[in-house]
Amino acid sequence: MYWGVLIITTVLLSAYCLLILIYRQWFLQLPVFRIDEGTEPEIRFSIIIPARNEEASIQHCVQTVLHQQYPDTLFEVIVINDHSTDQTESIIRTMQQTYSNLHLLNLTDYLQGTQVNAYKKKAIELAIAQSKGDWIITTDADCTVTDQWLKAYDAYIRKNEPVFVAAPVMFTNNNSFISLFQLLDFMSLQGITAAAVSAGHHSMCNGANIAYRKDVFYEVGQFKGIDQIASGDDMLLMHKIKQQYPNSMGYLFCNEAIVSTAPMPDWKSFFNQRIRWASKADKYRDKSIFWTLALVYAVNLFLLALLVISPFFEGGFGNWLILIIAKTVIELSLMIPVAKFYRHTKALLWFPFMQPFHIAYTVIAGWLGKFGTYQWKGRTVN
Repeated sequence: MYWGVLIITTVLLSAYCLLILIYRQWFLQLPVFRIDEGTEPEIRFSIIIPARNEEASIQHCVQTVLHQQYPDTLFEVIVINDHSTDQTESIIRTMQQTYSNLHLLNLTDYLQGTQVNAYKKKAIELAIAQSKGDWIITTDADCTVTDQWLKAYDAYIRKNEPVFVAAPVMFTNNNSFISLFQLLDFMSLQGITAAAVSAGHHSMCNGANIAYRKDVFYEVGQFKGIDQIASGDDMLLMHKIKQQYPNSMGYLFCNEAIVSTAPMPDWKSFFNQRIRWASKADKYRDKSIFWTLALVYAVNLFLLALLVISPFFEGGFGNWLILIIAKTVIELSLMIPVAKFYRHTKALLWFPFMQPFHIAYTVIAGWLGKFGTYQWKGRTVN
């Protein structure tokens, strides 16, 4: 049994390492986008921020969005209050007295008690219906943006003429173990996203920093067909749009476009977040993503199984260690240029030590994402 598991693990890991090297090559070919300061902004944006019980972060988030080096007449901010039971609504109402381009919508006024499985999608659809911009940008209520965020989007869109734009997101870091773990894990995801989208492969993005043309959103039928899935307001929508506009997807690889957000504060929240992400793995119509995720899961599952049975066979742990070292070296070949872009190179010192934890969490979160439930924003989702 041991040799069978070892051979399968080696074959899977070889395929995985080859895939990582392909992503690395794509990433290295991706030029950093520079904003042309000599041009005047033109595009009118509607920034949509769904919020549910975000009193601790919503004011700072909205302030960073409003304080743009961009004409106030060319953008509006729409906060959709999703059944908050804290002070989220009152905070936004107070801010509205200062900012005329800040708007508040209450999801309860429109659902009127109707139960749905995808509240965030409903909130976004409502906000888009009320929006005035030609382009929609979504971010989350616990995020912050740079003061050149909209300027970067404007310059990129006018230069490249896409219909959908994914952009970078990154966790802040307080140097705790759980913070470093999430930073490194998320940085790898963001590196792969940038590489794959820019190369024209995979419908990958993060709803904390995406933009799309409003008319195209309606053209593809909004969230119809994916509205029964609790998450997926980003990647599932991106795939719908890519099916009709395969050559009009873009990635805004620009430091000024990075959206920052805090990591999950504890392991319970972290696992709920990752289970939520994993829960839509078999819902992707972009099968290249599904098979990539399947390979990643299989590699980690067999590495974990090999570790469990290794003590019972001579040289077992040594063989497992060789495979882990190979995996780490190949992954670092991608992580180093990604970390340089995000200016988190010091965090890579912890990368080798995180491998056992990363393997275990991938297997557990992937399993629970398919067969379990998770808690999110006070709601239990199957």
